[in-house]
Amino acid sequence: MFRISGFVLRILRPKPFFPLLNGVVGLMAATDSHITRKNILGVDFDLIDYETVLSTIRSWKRKGRREYISITNPHSVLMCHRDKRMNEATAKAALTLPDGVGIILAANLLGYDNCGRITGPMLMLKLCDLGRKYGLRHFFYGGSAGTAARLAAKLTKKYPKLQVAGVCCPPFRTLSEPQDCEFIEEINSSKPDIVWIGLGAPKQEIWMADHLGRVDTAAMIGVGAAFDFHSGNTRWAPGWIRNAGLEWIWRFAHEPKRMWRRNLDSPLFLARVIRQRFMTPSAVINKGRLQ
Repeated sequence: MFRISGFVLRILRPKPFFPLLNGVVGLMAATDSHITRKNILGVDFDLIDYETVLSTIRSWKRKGRREYISITNPHSVLMCHRDKRMNEATAKAALTLPDGVGIILAANLLGYDNCGRITGPMLMLKLCDLGRKYGLRHFFYGGSAGTAARLAAKLTKKYPKLQVAGVCCPPFRTLSEPQDCEFIEEINSSKPDIVWIGLGAPKQEIWMADHLGRVDTAAMIGVGAAFDFHSGNTRWAPGWIRNAGLEWIWRFAHEPKRMWRRNLDSPLFLARVIRQRFMTPSAVINKGRLQ
């Protein structure tokens, strides 16, 4: 087991970088677009770290910008190929972050410097923790009935002085326009800095794209399963499993009906990345974009 885990870690380890320089460069890429984003199968990724995400959101708040963040794994990339609305929604995101070991493996195969994965559950914990210093206010929108309230309660207990602007668990059915406006008014009246969206892909990406400019917040972030993990609805994989890049095995073992299609996409994703690596000119790969 430990021998296999070590092998996985060596493959997925981010390429060497100078932490200080990388943080500055990542912030420039995310906020000023001075650095080209990295293209993986037609999706442009921001291969930055957690601290840069926080700095970027704070910059958006200072400038009065209204943006959203997509956290994208291999299944979501292939979903973009199949679903036009998902593709458009992902393309409109101000930041597209690398979730899933497959994205980092792809980045390494394509020669892209990166800082490793940014997962929705871990991003939620880090921004709730680090954001306390800056007084960031959080709104939780999504999950099944009662989930958002349990999530907020557990996070407040874990991170004292966390500012929770509000919670809302909308029905799973399509909302009428008046109902949607009512929920938007509830969010906006709470004056959040970050709105966490837990509707699952592709619904949450499409929702954020459709509501960009209507939701008065610096950042909407689609995090899906983070609501279930941190509310206690579903057990999160132990840290050593996540760090070894084996969380997909854990999730498949615990949620086979939900995860089987995603896991079937993994070899297809890898095959297409290998084709991109060997069919794309190296000069284009080094710039991070496809022709």
